[in-house]
Order: sequence, then C-alpha cells, then structure tokens
Amino acid sequence: MRKAILCLTAALAAFAQHREQFNDGDAHGDAPYLIEEGWTALLNGHDLAGWHGLGSGQNDWFTTSGIIWDRLLGPTRLGAVPGPGDRILNGLHGRTVNLIGDRKFGDIELYVEFMLAQGSNSGVYLHSLYEVQIFDSWGSTEPVTSSDGGGIYHRWIDNKGVGGSAPSRNASRRPGEWQSYHIWFRAPRFDASGKKTENAKFIRVVYNGLSVQNNVEVDGPTRAANNIPEAAENPIMLQGDHGPVAFRNIYWRPLREIIAR
Repeated sequence: MRKAILCLTAALAAFAQHREQFNDGDAHGDAPYLIEEGWTALLNGHDLAGWHGLGSGQNDWFTTSGIIWDRLLGPTRLGAVPGPGDRILNGLHGRTVNLIGDRKFGDIELYVEFMLAQGSNSGVYLHSLYEVQIFDSWGSTEPVTSSDGGGIYHRWIDNKGVGGSAPSRNASRRPGEWQSYHIWFRAPRFDASGKKTENAKFIRVVYNGLSVQNNVEVDGPTRAANNIPEAAENPIMLQGDHGPVAFRNIYWRPLREIIAR
C-alpha cells in the first residue's frame, strides 16, 4: 500500500507539468444542485461518514481531492492519493465491496457525477435494489442494451437476464471524463398489510444532459442487488467490484415535478 501511494504521489507531481488528460476539473456548470433549490449533499467533502461497506469484506473505498486517469497509469486504471477530499474511489485496484449510504429514502431525485476507467462497470442502485447501469460504452457501434451506460439493468431469473430497459441513445463520454446522472425515482407502494401494490419506477433518467429513460417500471430487484426486501424506504448503493470508478457531487432532494428539457 505504501509503495502504491508513493507511486501515485509521483504521478501527481508529474501531472503538474503534463496535464492534458488530467480531467478532474470543477463540477458540471449546469448541475441542478448549482442552479436549483432544495438539494442536500450525500458526501461531506472530507471523509466517508454516512456510508459503509456492504457485508464483511474489506472496504477499500476512500476519499481524495483529485482523480488521475492517464497513460502514465494505463487507461484501465484510476489513481488517487487517499486523504480528505470531496471525491471517492473504489480502492487502488477497482475491486472492493459495494458502498451503502446510511440514510434511507423513499421517492427521491438524485444527482451524481462519476468517472470510469476504460472498460469499467459500476452502477447506482436506488433503494440498493434497482440499478441504473454505469458502463464504459464510449465509442460502441452496437445497438444499446440494458447493460450499457444509462440502462436500467435487467433482473436475473433462472440464470438468465429478464427485462431491463436499454437507454434511448448512447450518451457515454470517454473514459477519464466526469459524467453525470440525474434520476427521478418513485419508490414501490405497499398496503397496510405490507403487500406491494405498485412497482418501483424510474420516472426519468438524464445522462450527461440527455434524456435516456422515461417511465420505466421495475417489478423487482435487478441483478446483483443488495439482499434486502423491497420497502417504502431503502438506502442508495454504489457498485464497487467491477473495475475502477470514482464518484463526486452526490446530491438528493425530495421527488418533485419534472421540468421538461
């Protein structure tokens, strides 16, 4: 670990004079939390208070003040020096436990920015159960599927994928660039006996400023969801075991009417 940190420190110093691919600038200028009221941050800008690793495995997520993606490290890696900061990274190897928020939500509007290394795969799970896929789909000429960036991931039943919703377009940016999701999510409904009466629904997903999902119901947890029951309220989960991914600027507010864009 010490050797890895020293190497990353040296890489950071090198970037002071060679920064053409050091894509770790400020927040997106049109981020809704910058221009609209009512948003609350889920990262405190210092440490991982308010979050915990899933299960008993080693939690390698850490905070940092900057993320590196460059040929000095290799395109399939992200690098950072652990310390206080407003960005989080899923370890130096991109293979660790999923990260769970401590707070539970029902209906929610969520905004999150993320960066992928080349070939990485992650996801934002609303209620820890229903995944908006994060995937390096940059440059793909194949028809998009629920496994591509911006997809609502499929369920896994009898050892095969079932359902899911492909994004309406490939809106993915290059690896090493910050990307964003703006998600409007309606929680499942339950009657007084606890029986589910309405499925969860992604009312809308905007990916890098482009609408990719509208009114998509999910009739149960998607693949690799947390092993918890559906409920009126549950926490957010970030996938951490499928390659390097960094997050920053995670904000939420109560679900409200969508303004068309």
